[in-house]
Amino acid sequence: MTGRLEGKVAAITGAASGFGAATARRFVAEGCRVVLGDIQQGPGAALAKELGKAAVFVQCNVANEQDIANLVDRAVTEFGALDIMFNNAGIVGAVGPIATTPANEWSATLDVLLNGVFYGMKHAARVMQPRKKGSIISMASTAGILGGLGPHAYCAAKHAVVGLTKNVGAELCRYGIRVNAIAPAGMATAMVANLSGDHTAIEATKRTLAKSSPLIDRPGVAEDVANAALWLASDESGYTNGHTLTTDAGATTGSTAANPPFDTYRPMYREAGKTGL
Repeated sequence: MTGRLEGKVAAITGAASGFGAATARRFVAEGCRVVLGDIQQGPGAALAKELGKAAVFVQCNVANEQDIANLVDRAVTEFGALDIMFNNAGIVGAVGPIATTPANEWSATLDVLLNGVFYGMKHAARVMQPRKKGSIISMASTAGILGGLGPHAYCAAKHAVVGLTKNVGAELCRYGIRVNAIAPAGMATAMVANLSGDHTAIEATKRTLAKSSPLIDRPGVAEDVANAALWLASDESGYTNGHTLTTDAGATTGSTAANPPFDTYRPMYREAGKTGL
């Protein structure tokens, strides 16, 4: 690795597995020290042990503002600063038709996917503003860009994350703080694997996703998001703010696994059914 985050300190929510764990490993490999936040105490503590002195684990429920405040404060007390906040924690949440979605499940979903991001932005800004620098990254989704790609509460929350990213970026830029998001498609993670009934079936999920990927035989994996987070966290993206970076093989711009309707030559179409020059 090349030390692209040398000397920086990051806090990552949902860090015990999936995108969060992959990002934590990548950040540490690039010279960063990380505070790992998650409700999964066993896996979180195990990851901190694996990463050694560069990492500490803090039990953190992102739906609880005080937990987020404690996570941010631990970064400052443990490592002296907070340079990067990655609001990554997520769930699928409420699933079902709009007419029968339980209100309490709707609210619980937004507590994690939207309020947790808000708390992360709020408390990261609190400690970054006096230093006049920092990078805040939040997890959106292709379901936050297009409709029909996820359950209603999930889709609403992810659209809100995209909008909040733009708005907070517009406020914090004058403090030298950049605010961006990442919008992955369905990736080979435990959360996606669980949709088929087995959260451990990562390899099977890779094979399934490879068949439908716009990039032939190439599924999306957690490391793709980690690489995107690395760029947004590093000084290499120093002039990027308010942006949502997709990791979706071009799906939200029209790429599909099927051949496009224009892949075979035909004489040009003209007026009144005429063709050719």
